[in-house]
Amino acid sequence: MAAKLKTAVLGATGYSGMELARLLGRHPRTDAPLLLRRNAERETDGAAAGLPHISVNGNHRADDNLPVQPFSWSALEQRGVELLFLATPHAVSRDLVTEAMTRGMMTRGLRIVDLSGAWRLKQEQHRAVYGFKDANAKTAAEVTDCAVYGLPELNADQIPSAALVANPGCYATSIILALAPLLSVGIVDCERGIISDSKSGVSGAGKEPTARTHFVSVADNFSAYSVFGHRHTGEILEQLALNSSQLIFTPHLLPIPRGILSTIYVHLKREMTVDEIQACFRDFYKGKRWVRIFPASSLPEIQFSVHTNYCDLGFCLAGDGRRLVLVSCLDNLLKGAAGQAVQNMNLMYGWDEAEGLQ
Repeated sequence: MAAKLKTAVLGATGYSGMELARLLGRHPRTDAPLLLRRNAERETDGAAAGLPHISVNGNHRADDNLPVQPFSWSALEQRGVELLFLATPHAVSRDLVTEAMTRGMMTRGLRIVDLSGAWRLKQEQHRAVYGFKDANAKTAAEVTDCAVYGLPELNADQIPSAALVANPGCYATSIILALAPLLSVGIVDCERGIISDSKSGVSGAGKEPTARTHFVSVADNFSAYSVFGHRHTGEILEQLALNSSQLIFTPHLLPIPRGILSTIYVHLKREMTVDEIQACFRDFYKGKRWVRIFPASSLPEIQFSVHTNYCDLGFCLAGDGRRLVLVSCLDNLLKGAAGQAVQNMNLMYGWDEAEGLQ
């Protein structure tokens, strides 16, 4: 039997990190992951509950609990870690990947899947929203060039050989997967503008408590935020080859734990039929395990994709055949984060994309 892959998760106490730890803990081809936290990371997430330990199978049996250890490069080397997942803040991931490159760890075989936004963007004007201050600008530029945007449905040919995979953002995944089939065949009238009205559960904001994510702010409420300034906008523009005047993306906060629903409005260049639109989606995603195309006028809902790695896509075409509404749903912690990271891992090591996922 082949040796199992040795993995580590840095940032294992966050929502995405914990989901990732559980997925890796039951993956048939990986050893129990090494769970890590930054040395300066506060233990507020679990100190009172007896952390640092995480139940990797979600059933909280004592023999499934793994300790969360302080991060060090030597810990990775001693464990023989081959694949490091970063579920860390954007600036932390930016520094750590640059440091790994400087230390020569990536040239010695360490591969990285980064769940932050540190390496998703090639264009400087889109990265500006993160405010990165690279201590080693030359190395950062080299890493930027080699990073592969980890959306398997679009980049499955590049991911297997990548040393660094930049896992997409959750909103970006929902919008890109909905629009890519139509834009690829040039039927969208981009000059008339594309509007994406997107909603996410509270876990999309991360585990760090803020005034916006307190129960009293979220419960019985529904609000827009980061209008014309959300960090995922640049990803959408770059991956779909759009310019900023062609897209309006407005995120909203739903009073639910998890899930994303994006409602996207487009104008078509010519009159089209329902069958043509349906064929466009089915042809584009033929053989793509984790995208489900709903029948025309049958729209997906968050409850259908939550706790799975699926992105569900549906549409309604207006009677004039020129106006189209798309609906895209996914679980922001799975297809929007940890599940997609495992899907990328499967591609990186030549395994079936469905391994360890549901």
